[in-house]
Amino acid sequence: MSPNASDIRKSIEQNWKEYLSRYGNLFSSDSVSGSSPPSVFVGSYGYPKVGVGPMVPPIHGDTSLLDLPEKWLGKTLEDIVNFRLKLVRGIQNVSVEQPKGRYIESLQELAMSSNTPDSDIVFHKHTAPVTAIDGESAPFGPIGEIKTAKFSGMSTNQTIEKTYYDRDLRAEDAVVSLYNSGIEISKIQKCFSIGMFGKDRKLVPTRWSITATDDIISKNLVAEILDCPMIDICQVFTHEHLGNIFSVLLFPHRWIFEMEEAWYAEKGEIGFGADSEDASGIDHYPSIAGAYFAAKLGIAEYLKRKQRQAGVLILREIRPEYAVPVGVWQVREAIRAALSKTPILAETLESGLTMSCRNMSISKNEWLSKGTLMKMLKQKSIADYF
Repeated sequence: MSPNASDIRKSIEQNWKEYLSRYGNLFSSDSVSGSSPPSVFVGSYGYPKVGVGPMVPPIHGDTSLLDLPEKWLGKTLEDIVNFRLKLVRGIQNVSVEQPKGRYIESLQELAMSSNTPDSDIVFHKHTAPVTAIDGESAPFGPIGEIKTAKFSGMSTNQTIEKTYYDRDLRAEDAVVSLYNSGIEISKIQKCFSIGMFGKDRKLVPTRWSITATDDIISKNLVAEILDCPMIDICQVFTHEHLGNIFSVLLFPHRWIFEMEEAWYAEKGEIGFGADSEDASGIDHYPSIAGAYFAAKLGIAEYLKRKQRQAGVLILREIRPEYAVPVGVWQVREAIRAALSKTPILAETLESGLTMSCRNMSISKNEWLSKGTLMKMLKQKSIADYF
């Protein structure tokens, strides 16, 4: 029997308490010394004046894994939560309209770093450790208001530095340029957040910068595949991790994309969300939020590599085992992992849909009743799509 959400959260909390029993004095302190992954965070509370600062664990050495989602595939939920809880977050309240001054410049240098710089943070008051996990939001380690922050031993990524100093480059073009240069998406997101791109530079809350970066890159990739030939047969890809089941159905069609999500709400009820677009893009903010753009990015990358375009339906079943949300990065990485596998081929769209739902507890009819893509396709002749 699979563990329920409550049991998983209790296990995570117990592991965290054991960690605190060893290292708790490092978290209830007026200072922290360690190697930043490197990591910066821009909050959204109080916008347009928000808490901005570095994230630093009380550990020296190579700490990059603690904030590098591209390397987290295959890790357990407990592993990932513990990575996040070990990062002490320092903050100073800064206006998003004024990303200037020595403090912000030091954070921009940190975001550009290609190594894990030594970091010494002094707080106005003692930080307090996280003692409970609510299951509603991604967890954080302790938070403290920064009095002083010093970083040393930084090795600047030259590609990012060149983009940073190009004040004539639009923010969207900077994001795409760095992505095409092979810079990790999570790295680009941090630089975007700390106000390093564009002509009129501003700080962007981290949660917004993640979605914006995925949106910019995926939109650029889709534009490149619109002139590519269509795939010639239905393909089904699947992947499971962290209590999430993903099915990706590609079918012969010009670019059209829908993502549907189902989750278990209170009293055993099932909640649904769905959003879709055609070649003109999506005309509203998705009801499933950043997961939409993260998944779209993974799909667009794959089609760009294959030099093909396709109709796309993604189904995501969020099981109770996904007890603690850890961010939309896991959607992007799950789609990438699914598309790295050999697909199951289907002769018809109907059989492809059946295969897509085969390992899910949500029935095919339930999925079809919640989305709009298949309803729209049925209004056309089958010859329009194959």
